[in-house]
Amino acid sequence: MNITRSAQNPVIRVRDVVPSRPDFRVLGAFNAGVAQLGDETILLLRIAEAPIPDRADEVLVPRLNEAGTDVRVERYDKNDPGYDFSDSRFIARDGRTVMLTSLSHLRVARSKDGIHFDIEPTPALFPEHALEAWGIEDPRVTQIGDIYYITYSSASAHGVGAGLAETRDFRTFKRRGLMLAPENKDVMIFPDKINGKYYALHRPVPKSFGSPEMWIAESPDLDHWGNHRFLMGLSEQGWDSARMGGGAVPIRTERGWLALYHGADSKHRYCMGAVLLDLENPAKVIARSRVPILEPEAAYEVNGFFGKVVFSCGALLLDQTVRMYYGAADEVMAVADIPLEDIYNTLL
Repeated sequence: MNITRSAQNPVIRVRDVVPSRPDFRVLGAFNAGVAQLGDETILLLRIAEAPIPDRADEVLVPRLNEAGTDVRVERYDKNDPGYDFSDSRFIARDGRTVMLTSLSHLRVARSKDGIHFDIEPTPALFPEHALEAWGIEDPRVTQIGDIYYITYSSASAHGVGAGLAETRDFRTFKRRGLMLAPENKDVMIFPDKINGKYYALHRPVPKSFGSPEMWIAESPDLDHWGNHRFLMGLSEQGWDSARMGGGAVPIRTERGWLALYHGADSKHRYCMGAVLLDLENPAKVIARSRVPILEPEAAYEVNGFFGKVVFSCGALLLDQTVRMYYGAADEVMAVADIPLEDIYNTLL
């Protein structure tokens, strides 16, 4: 695989981002949706923040209040036996996550060359109601005409659903509401209608039985989604044997819709692969990667807030090269160029 990681990687680091408030610190700037707007490359970043602690024996939890008007900070005693504080990303009880220790919002970064980015100092989209009380995460951006549709994970005590917003300029945004109810994430809309319908990939998370695998749905208007169908599942062993989900918005090619997706193994090592879907019937899988097209190898991919992770929410097709923007180690943003033919060569 002929992968060219940018010499500027990571192209966005935590230290590049101004916190949304002075008593917060930025933990990660990663998993960005990607778009082209005129001569600009846009990254719609997930910015994860947490309150700055003032006591070693406490864990602070930020969350939106019920009115959606402010973020409150709750304090939890690390010595409380009723809670599990072993993973710094969340607080658990009885084996279940009961609250997150960070709050994510979406922030715009702009670039003229696709490598050097100017990050806006304030949020573009911030949690604003009860179903976003734990944050909004991992956006994907689909351009249809002159409108950019943004799907994102909407986290709350009720689970993770898929929110939908739109913009024309990445300066003003309109929310369209919850697109898919919990538990569902990794949602991305195809950039063209297919036989008069909109299509989207999504990833339900079964709790009773079944696995987190990829599905496809269709809609007449982007608001009403139905005809949900199973698309593809986990491999029996290897890099995508524990969980999987869509990554970048599907790219139209002469051979089919190229959808980049992430997979993880039982050790929580995240890689990127590809699947080719039929142009006229995207519910039909033509071929799928037998090996990853990108896996965590560089130091900034292996080490970080949550190491051994490469996770893409957006890519651009530049002639015969896929430019993949991806979150590395759940902390920073990186970019790699991969020849389209090399990606095809991974497919079976």
